[in-house]
Amino acid sequence: MTTLSPTSAPAPHAGRTTPASGTRTTGRARRSWTEHGLVFVAPFLVVYALFLIWPLVSGLGMSFTDVDITAVGGEFVGLANYAEAFGDPAVWASLWNTVWFTLLSTVPLVVVGLVLALLANELRVVQWLWRIGWFAPFLLPSGVVCMLFLYMIYPSGFGLADQLLASVGLEPGIGWLTDERYAMLSIVLTTVWWTVGFNFLLYLSALQAIPPHLYEAAELDGASAWRRLWHITLPLLNRTTGLVLVLQVLASLKIFDQVYLLTGGGPDDSTRPLLQYVYQQGFTGYRIGYASAVSYIFFALILLVSLVQPVLARRRRAEEAAK
Repeated sequence: MTTLSPTSAPAPHAGRTTPASGTRTTGRARRSWTEHGLVFVAPFLVVYALFLIWPLVSGLGMSFTDVDITAVGGEFVGLANYAEAFGDPAVWASLWNTVWFTLLSTVPLVVVGLVLALLANELRVVQWLWRIGWFAPFLLPSGVVCMLFLYMIYPSGFGLADQLLASVGLEPGIGWLTDERYAMLSIVLTTVWWTVGFNFLLYLSALQAIPPHLYEAAELDGASAWRRLWHITLPLLNRTTGLVLVLQVLASLKIFDQVYLLTGGGPDDSTRPLLQYVYQQGFTGYRIGYASAVSYIFFALILLVSLVQPVLARRRRAEEAAK
């Protein structure tokens, strides 16, 4: 039997060619570029920087100048625009209108969305029709929604609401959009009908994720439907409720379309939100620098509100871990 000597053993890489170091380095760099996904997100980053980051930086710079809409001026004025904004009564009145609308709309949007989801979760035959019926208005543009409600609450007895009042013997001609007592409530009603479908779907998806055996065990223990709702359903929906609250508050603070299309600011600016005031200062009063300062003050307020949800989530996780 013949044996191979160590000197006659074939080389482990015999017959293979070693690539040049430059080629290997280039290929590694190309793989590193694609492995990190930069080549795929680069177009989005360019568009994001061009249409979001640059306007943010540019607007912040304008807030320290007296530039107008025709780009005339632009002299540096420091914090003068911010000082004027904090001392402007119209800013505080518009901010109060925004907060008042948020308070009036958030509670019914959360409660109605939860109630509709609870009812839909109990349906077994036409649940799909219930879901479509309540989510479909959310897909409509704001202009279409406002035109529908203008038809229904049109004053002087021509609207559907006034006709219903007249049919039951009540006095028609209520100024739904021209009376300070009803203008904001009319906008809230329009918003609730328009956007409650989004909260409804969030709650419905959370309800369908609750394990059924929890309800079965509670029912075997003799728990009533109310107790199952109070001790099982609502506690398990806490995270969804927190998310809905934060999203709803942020959306309500940014109200503009409904007010501008329905009331134009309302009688004596009683429904004018802060974003409409920014629009008027920038595109009607031509004070781009001052409008930028007001908008960045409002941006800081929204940023503070948006930080509430992560803080609450961390606190809730800490409490759960402590238990």
